Amino acid sequence: MTGPRSLQLRLALAIGLAVTLLWLAAAGVTAHRLRHELDAEFDGALRDTAHRLLLLTGREESNFRVRTHGHERDDRSDHDDDFDDDDEASKEDAGKALSGDAYSYLIRDESGAVIVASEGADPADFPPFEHEGFLRTGDRTLFYDRARRGDTVLTIAVSEPSSRRTMVAGEIAVSLSLPLLLVIPLSLVAIFLVVRHSLAPMRQLRDDLGQRSANNLAPLDDRGLPAELTPIVGSLNALLARLGGAFEAERSFAANAAHELRTPVAGAIAQAQRLKAETEDAAAAARAGEIETTLKRLNNLSEKLMQLARAEGARLRTGQPTDLRPVLRMIVDDFERLGASGRMETSLVERPVLSDLDPDAFGILSRNLIENALKHGAPGEPVAVSLSDRAVLTVSNHGAVIPPDALERLTTRFTRANGKVGGSGLGLAIVRIIADRADATLEFHSPVPGGPDGLEVRVSFPSAG
Repeated sequence: MTGPRSLQLRLALAIGLAVTLLWLAAAGVTAHRLRHELDAEFDGALRDTAHRLLLLTGREESNFRVRTHGHERDDRSDHDDDFDDDDEASKEDAGKALSGDAYSYLIRDESGAVIVASEGADPADFPPFEHEGFLRTGDRTLFYDRARRGDTVLTIAVSEPSSRRTMVAGEIAVSLSLPLLLVIPLSLVAIFLVVRHSLAPMRQLRDDLGQRSANNLAPLDDRGLPAELTPIVGSLNALLARLGGAFEAERSFAANAAHELRTPVAGAIAQAQRLKAETEDAAAAARAGEIETTLKRLNNLSEKLMQLARAEGARLRTGQPTDLRPVLRMIVDDFERLGASGRMETSLVERPVLSDLDPDAFGILSRNLIENALKHGAPGEPVAVSLSDRAVLTVSNHGAVIPPDALERLTTRFTRANGKVGGSGLGLAIVRIIADRADATLEFHSPVPGGPDGLEVRVSFPSAG
């Protein structure tokens, strides 16, 4: 099965073929025109040669007639003196014209007898005189003319081989072809470059779409695009707007549902705790404890759903740099107040760690990482939390080593590395969403680098300072 055909290649080939054909057609027309002009020049030279020969043979006759270009002139007029002056020049020119093997000629009298012939002239190559003018045979061109010498009419036939004209025409054709051998390849290269440059906006649009994350539904920029692409971009933007509306409705439903559940769930937890405290029946107290545990899990799930909606829908990059240290310190203090004071090992740099990440989003991310490390780490073992001056947050614990294939699934929703430990399965999924939307880098290492066990999660945020 063949792949999609390249529009750039198709345009370049089509335009290149058209330009090549035009060049060849122009060269053909030029060659044809030049051949026509060449024949006219050779015919003129052949005719002039015949006239000069007639001048040499019929010069002494006062009634000598010369035909030039189809017009008859009576040389008994005022031009006699001119002919006398040009006699020597005409002889010299005729001698030059007939030197070599370019021309051959015969001069016959009225009876057809040959009275003068050029060297090597074969009378069989000269058909009998029929009319004045040109006669073309398969291999030669002849010109016939006649003049009166006394009482005798002389007929002259001058012949030129067609091979001479063919040779000159071939040389001209080669001279025309050599520039084309350079011009046509350069034209093809220029066409390819122009087509490639013209399609650059299409490649830019492709790269823009390819580099977008799954959550980036912002409209495409149509500035600088050609008119042919503007409707396509408009349709894509309309589609992105519809998708954004659908996702927003889904997130709003999840957030609203989770928010509405918080109050009744909190009330149900309070009732379960009261029932467990007031009852004297051990079985009823146990059931009340189970109800409380289930309700707390439901409350935790609703909290995670709200965080998920916040991570997917809110703007995570504010454009204003803020210090991340106070947010992380507050999150760590919350966990220490909830009973993890003996396990937290915090390392913060002294100078501000600036980033344009929304502080609430950073708080959600760091809270989920620390909660996950505490919940899935070895009991009683410390959890290390550090924030470097390059805006790199690192959270690590001690526990069983997680296989590489399981590491890849940790950020999948409702996936737990340890099924025996309770949890919503959304914590690391929320971390992944925030990291992706904030253009941060998320890394998992198990065991901890330099250690025998545990899990280290490293998040590198865009730094603003």
